[in-house]
Amino acid sequence: MINREWHLLSRPVGWPKPEDFALVEAEVPTPGEGQVLVRNAYLSVDPYMRGRMSAAKSYVAPFELGKAMQGGAVGEVVASNAEGIAVGDHVLHFLGWREYAVLRAENAVKVDPAAAPLSAYLGVLGMTGLTAYAGLLRTAAFKEGDAVFVSGAAGAVGSQVGQIAKLKGASRVIGSAGSDEKVELLVEEYGFDAAFNYKNGPVGEQLRAAAPDGVDVYFDNVGGDHLEAAIGSLNQGGRIAVCGMISVYNNTEPAPGPRNLARLIQTRGRIEGFLVGDHYDLQPQFVAEVGPWVASGALKYRETVVEGIEHNLEAFLGVLRGDNTGKMIVKL
Repeated sequence: MINREWHLLSRPVGWPKPEDFALVEAEVPTPGEGQVLVRNAYLSVDPYMRGRMSAAKSYVAPFELGKAMQGGAVGEVVASNAEGIAVGDHVLHFLGWREYAVLRAENAVKVDPAAAPLSAYLGVLGMTGLTAYAGLLRTAAFKEGDAVFVSGAAGAVGSQVGQIAKLKGASRVIGSAGSDEKVELLVEEYGFDAAFNYKNGPVGEQLRAAAPDGVDVYFDNVGGDHLEAAIGSLNQGGRIAVCGMISVYNNTEPAPGPRNLARLIQTRGRIEGFLVGDHYDLQPQFVAEVGPWVASGALKYRETVVEGIEHNLEAFLGVLRGDNTGKMIVKL
């Protein structure tokens, strides 16, 4: 059996280039004691992976050159040498970017394909969903009546943030996105009160028009001019949860910081970054609350599905460009 897997050959400078990567063929290994062999069905590509392609010190180790990259994946167990996981079980794990994965049983989480589509465990019911839930409710300390602004609002995390805020009683939810079609989706399907295309004019001006009474919470997926605009519209006691700053991930020079940070003194506002890995204690609460919303259709989600391991890299680059609506998924 042949296993195809993506390797990082060189560390990208600026935008990643195809020659920085290679799709490599390798033998499918046999699981050892306590291990399982999984045939991956769906792979996740996410913005944070760009950081792991760099050697810079960060919160997670960089990808190793000449070895398979990693990421979220869900698939079927085709061989098991471990108690508690049987052939035919479906599991969520972190050895993506490949067709087959061998991993220790304790690093696999069993999921039920009858309860939700397998791909949902990589998105709305997976890490991206928990990111939205923890960032909004814990880091940003959302409370009923808050006005919420979300950047990257048509993406996997942002779209869920806005909907959870509405379901939890937000007074107003505003989103930014990169196309008029995505803006329409936010308002018509996801129930945002207002949305704007950040390419149509200065973000600060568009945000003030959409939220004339200011915002209490800003969920940041973009950084840059979006963060500066949010600080400019922040109400007294406002909170900013920094999930990501995709606008600067491919910069080769340090990006300038917001020019209006002094306004936090006036508003007594705060900015706090967070990582979903610090909030896995919320997983049971997240599943218990969000699962029924998804099942009933109260919380809607979309996926952009790219087929074939050979297109995994292009799917990742598409995320950086903003090509996706909702979660970007690679189907094998």
